[in-house]
Amino acid sequence: MTKAALVIIDMLNTYEHEDADLLVRSVERVLPAVVHLLEQAREQGVPVIYANDNFGKWRSHHGEILDAALAGPHAALVEPVRPDENAYFVVKARHSVFYETPLAYLLGALDVSHLVLCGQVTEQCVLYSALDAHIRHLSVTVAEDAVAHIRQDLAAAALRMMEINMGARVVPAAAALGVTGGGGS
Repeated sequence: MTKAALVIIDMLNTYEHEDADLLVRSVERVLPAVVHLLEQAREQGVPVIYANDNFGKWRSHHGEILDAALAGPHAALVEPVRPDENAYFVVKARHSVFYETPLAYLLGALDVSHLVLCGQVTEQCVLYSALDAHIRHLSVTVAEDAVAHIRQDLAAAALRMMEINMGARVVPAAAALGVTGGGGS
């Protein structure tokens, strides 16, 4: 059986950027599905990996990133997905969760070959992360109701590209961990 990991992309966010208002509305809609997926992963013993921007603060670590997000005006979007003591954390500076991060090494150490992606932004970081997983021969599931977008038209195209061009499973969050065998190997 394939071992899966849940990758939560950029959900620890201060929402202090261009297009934040559009993104916040989308995050509000998908947050229940992200929370459900996170709870399901924790219950099944599936590794949970947060991959998050560092907001350009090169001395930041996950505690500082979380604190900044919780101190921001949209802490209510961050608190429900707060990492627990078992979560892994990868700080990223660009769109892909793989670019110049130790994620590939961590996945190898965990013997993970399937990623379940959720978070933000569908047409940016989720898309580029799915592509980078695909070129590394990792299988991918995208929880379509647990990814937030800025532009719905681009997000729809991105989901279709991930499914057709990258062979990703694009399914509701409730089914995202089902086929992979959860935490088993």
